[in-house]
Amino acid sequence: MFKVIDFKSVAAALAAACMAVVLCLSVRFTGAYAVYYNASPRLVPIYSVGRDDKVVSITFDCAWGTEYTDKILTALKASDVRATFFMVEFWTEKYPDFVRKIDESGCEIGTHSATHSYMSKQNAEEIKLELQSSSEAITAVTGKPVELFRPPYGDYDDELLKTASELGYYTIQWDVDSLDWKNLSASDIAMRVINGVTSGSIILMHNNGTHTAEAVPVILETLKNRGYTFVPVGELIFRENYSVDHTGRQQRAQ
Repeated sequence: MFKVIDFKSVAAALAAACMAVVLCLSVRFTGAYAVYYNASPRLVPIYSVGRDDKVVSITFDCAWGTEYTDKILTALKASDVRATFFMVEFWTEKYPDFVRKIDESGCEIGTHSATHSYMSKQNAEEIKLELQSSSEAITAVTGKPVELFRPPYGDYDDELLKTASELGYYTIQWDVDSLDWKNLSASDIAMRVINGVTSGSIILMHNNGTHTAEAVPVILETLKNRGYTFVPVGELIFRENYSVDHTGRQQRAQ
């Protein structure tokens, strides 16, 4: 007895197999594969650093006022801690004495843009202007180059990160948000930070939060008592041979 071959069924099966291969290849070589396997090709800034030595960074964004800045600097000095301050250009130009004071205290300075805009809405040329002019304003006071950049509002896209990298900047976010800008009490601010920190953390605070200066000594003392060491962001991050995963965790390249 001869078996009758259904050529239509065979053709349909071959077509389905071919389609499956095409889809697999398409997914493998596009963002779909990366997203599925938790390795999105979308560029991501540095939110924290993959370290296990209990080293962290405390950072302050400077965009409005200076009322509490001296108290913050006093607290940092008392604990022998060097922080990183991210400054907007108009703040830098309005308060050059504070820029100089922060620099002379041994703290590190990065740019927080020129205009504190949502920079994901800008094109490459506008981004370059923001970064270069804001950095030049800082350098004009300190005489030092600027290597670190924090986007206003934590807002970014691939164009921003690509442009910043091409200009030689490390784009820095945070993994511990003090929410000091929300007028939380000093104790609430301190507890948010203390309970959120792990090795390699980057802490976000603001130089002119109403209760920030009160919270800083508690944060520094408590974390140091728990074995943590503070360094500026520029000393926390890896400068080369690294990768940044989808969570923003910077890791040494294997």
